[in-house]
Amino acid sequence: MPSHCEQGGWILGNTIDGTQAEFVRIPFADTSLYPIPEGADEDAMVMLSDILPTGYECGVLNGCVKPGDTVAIIGAGPVGLSALLTTQFFTPAKIIVIDLADNRLAVARQFGATAVINSTDGRAVEKVMAMTGGNGVDVAIEAVGIAATFGMCQEIIGAGGHIANIGVHGASVTLHLEKLWSQNITITTRLVDAVSTPLLLKTVMAGKLKPTQLVTHHFALDDILKAYDTFGNAGQERALKVILTNE
Repeated sequence: MPSHCEQGGWILGNTIDGTQAEFVRIPFADTSLYPIPEGADEDAMVMLSDILPTGYECGVLNGCVKPGDTVAIIGAGPVGLSALLTTQFFTPAKIIVIDLADNRLAVARQFGATAVINSTDGRAVEKVMAMTGGNGVDVAIEAVGIAATFGMCQEIIGAGGHIANIGVHGASVTLHLEKLWSQNITITTRLVDAVSTPLLLKTVMAGKLKPTQLVTHHFALDDILKAYDTFGNAGQERALKVILTNE
């Protein structure tokens, strides 16, 4: 697990500062960086640095998505949308995206969701079960990181299904083993290793994956506080990913 390497691992933004600067020094650069191919879209490359591998590795791969599956993604933020884009590698039959924001659900539709549910009314579980004939989904990808959405995954997962947790949880959640154990449910967690970067890079360069769709705003590095305000008010600003430039 590269993310847990004893000499390396999760360093940037964890044990040392991150990379929101014009120039940075990267530890273990010879074994942790990938050269940007000539002609590559730099905005797309930024998406490859974190959210696309996170959605793909922690959500899609950990969730063991298979052709014909019914997949539910709870949370239509950038990571959830990254899971939506990459789960389509495996041709699931249905992809249901659940969120509180209609504008993000509209984006999910554009990105390939077969159904979307606004969970504001508290009836998301009921609606998912109706869509699946009462059987639940094969894969539930949690991309928010709060108890309510993890609980929702447990309620909508079908027998033999996979719950893939992506969201960063800052508080405890309730695990309903009294229900899950007899349903043969697999629950996975993961810190992204970015081992999928070469595959994703090839797919982007081939035009099969277009992560620039996730970029909604650009700001100069001098306007970084404005960029943070925009991202902090993502719903009102309709923001997904914000790109900082040194121009």
